Amino acid sequence: MSINYLGLRSLIYPAPNLQESKDWWKKTLGKDPYFDDGGYVGFDLGGYELGLNSFSVNLKGPITYIGVEDVQAAVDSLVADGAKVLLAPMDVGGGIILADIESPTGEVFGVIFNPLFKLP
Repeated sequence: MSINYLGLRSLIYPAPNLQESKDWWKKTLGKDPYFDDGGYVGFDLGGYELGLNSFSVNLKGPITYIGVEDVQAAVDSLVADGAKVLLAPMDVGGGIILADIESPTGEVFGVIFNPLFKLP
């Protein structure tokens, strides 16, 4: 099955000290986050998202999400190609669905459907 990849969407950093991370990025970027729910903070950078997630502290580093039209179909195709599911498709709110994947060669990335995503 061919996946229609829509491009890079989000770069999410694990942030166990969310408030400190938010304050640093806010100062560095010179702007407030567009989204902040106490566990996740998102900054809009030219239509792309730099996210801080206090819930993904088990990650060894940042994770990049690639946009797709159908997360489950993408996961099924990736698994058929030898990838491993680290986080099964889940709705994280607002109709945003994502899944975390590890390639057979060890790269960790995610696929995401975000109906709110619009390039400027």
